[in-house]
Amino acid sequence: MDLSLSINRSTGLKGLTFWGQWALAQGFVVTLLFILAEQHTGTVAFYYRMCATLAVLASVPAYTFSGVYRKRDNYLTGLGRLFMGWSMTMAALACIAFVCQADELFSRQVILSWAVYGFLGQAFLYAPLHAFSKYYQRSRKSEHKTLIVGTGELALGLAKKLSQLENLPLVGLVSNGDVSVLGSDAPRVVGDQEQLLELIEAHDIRRLYITLPLSEAAKIEAIYGDLLGANVDVVWVPDLNSLTLLNHSVKVVDGLPAIYLNESPLTSRPTAALSKSLVEKTVAFLAIIALSPILLIIALAVKINSPGPVFFKQDRHGWNGKVIKVWKFRSMRVHDDRDVKQASRNDSRITAVGRFIRRTSLDELPQLFNVLQGHMALVGPRPHAVAHNNYYSGKILAYMARHRIKPGITGLAQISGCRGETDTIDKMQKRVEIDLQYINSWSLWLDLKILVKTPFTLLSKDIY
Repeated sequence: MDLSLSINRSTGLKGLTFWGQWALAQGFVVTLLFILAEQHTGTVAFYYRMCATLAVLASVPAYTFSGVYRKRDNYLTGLGRLFMGWSMTMAALACIAFVCQADELFSRQVILSWAVYGFLGQAFLYAPLHAFSKYYQRSRKSEHKTLIVGTGELALGLAKKLSQLENLPLVGLVSNGDVSVLGSDAPRVVGDQEQLLELIEAHDIRRLYITLPLSEAAKIEAIYGDLLGANVDVVWVPDLNSLTLLNHSVKVVDGLPAIYLNESPLTSRPTAALSKSLVEKTVAFLAIIALSPILLIIALAVKINSPGPVFFKQDRHGWNGKVIKVWKFRSMRVHDDRDVKQASRNDSRITAVGRFIRRTSLDELPQLFNVLQGHMALVGPRPHAVAHNNYYSGKILAYMARHRIKPGITGLAQISGCRGETDTIDKMQKRVEIDLQYINSWSLWLDLKILVKTPFTLLSKDIY
């Protein structure tokens, strides 16, 4: 486990920070709509009341997707997320009104004023609530003076993490052996384990982290037994540095603490996974309709340029290693593909049209149909040919773990410069590392950022 890449993932429901601010904001926007409607028509008609109800309901997934009211955000970032959440809510209402042919019922002046003043009012409410939330967090954290038992790599990594948290004072480390290897920038060692109870009392410690290795389980048990009467929070941080963790978390299973070392985001967060699937299928469907003239032109060009089928279908591994057929526009002359050789610079197999559509990634557009089928996602690790997976799986640690989420048309690796041919183990290793980083940090917000950045990477010089 690399502490620098570990990401805390909540396994429960949203807390009062979200729901409290959300309730105040929605109370404001509903009241504002009713006031504007009454000023304009003299009454609050049924369709305005229905609009308010739908706005409240739509705001929950919209604000969740946008990450509104996150504790760690600064004020400007929070405003940006709030603007995005409110814009998504208004867009959802506009779509509903269009589908139901109810847009003529509403006054454009009322709705426009509601949209503008609704956001400004929420932003005004957000300022004091955000400031109070930050103040409360600081006051609470300042009460939690901490000690770390251990002086190893895990202890130093944890100390670095704690130092990055505002107002969470770390008093120092408690030695369990030789500390001569500690660098000059390491936290100070305030004593050894024999002095632990005295250190807790002397420094008014409220939280203690145990970072001893699993080989010292008996010592961990003894330390914890001594601390039961010390009125201090005790947190055990298991040393899992030797393991490759994937979307890891800690949960309680019928009263038993369980460490999930490897779990697919699609099963650990089913609601978010369903939202991802619905959004991506909708976007894929709309994209196919909007791009249909381009799809037809490319299909015609491929057919005219060289004999053979328009589409190239290849077996690749999908979610959980299931073999799927991935579609592409055919960019090569028809040939024996049993060896599955990667395309390279000046590859003689590539046709003139194929070179253009590969260079611009237009050959990937038929994978929108794979997204509609549910076999792929818009965003995820790129699927590799089965033969390539069989080759690399024995050479790169955790290579097949990249299939713990649906493969995508684009991904974090692609916008990070890992596009084109992977002609060395090191290149593939880097791509796998980024794919696993994506799985560990997956969110709908991250998907959106990847989609926005993808067009700016399509003309990479490494694509051929």
